[in-house]
Parts: sequence; C-alpha cells; structure tokens
Amino acid sequence: MLKNYFERLQAIDRFIRIKGTGSPTQLAQRLNISESSLYEYLSFMKDMGAPIAYSKARQSYYYESEGGFTLRYIDDDLHNES
Repeated sequence: MLKNYFERLQAIDRFIRIKGTGSPTQLAQRLNISESSLYEYLSFMKDMGAPIAYSKARQSYYYESEGGFTLRYIDDDLHNES
C-alpha cells in the first residue's frame, strides 16, 4: 500500500515537471484515484516544499521553480566516505 503511495507521488511529479497533468479531474482519472485523494497528494507535496501551482490557461499543474520531487533512500555510509 505504501509503495503505491510513493509510486503515485512520483507519477504526479513526472506529470507536473512536463506540465502535462491536465485538469484535476483528468489527473485523478489517470492515476485511478479520486479528486479528493489527488488534493491530499498535492497538499502533502506542498507541505514538503514543492512549489506547485495551477495554470487555468494550460490546464496543468506546474512547479513555480525548476526542480522535482524525489523519494529515495540515501545510504549515509556512502556519503560519509569522503
């Protein structure tokens, strides 16, 4: 279940980075989730610092600054070797 959560976050991030989310309804349908669930994901991403905005003209979410949302494990032992 948690794996699906992270996979959806990554999918949302990918669509946002290419400015190809479509409307909230369309994005929710692509992800096979409800609109209310989509808004919960977006809220979580915003709480984590993602500068997400929505363009009515493009009908897409986008990041207000360059970047992306990354979820991964970082091995401290590998980073402390230097």
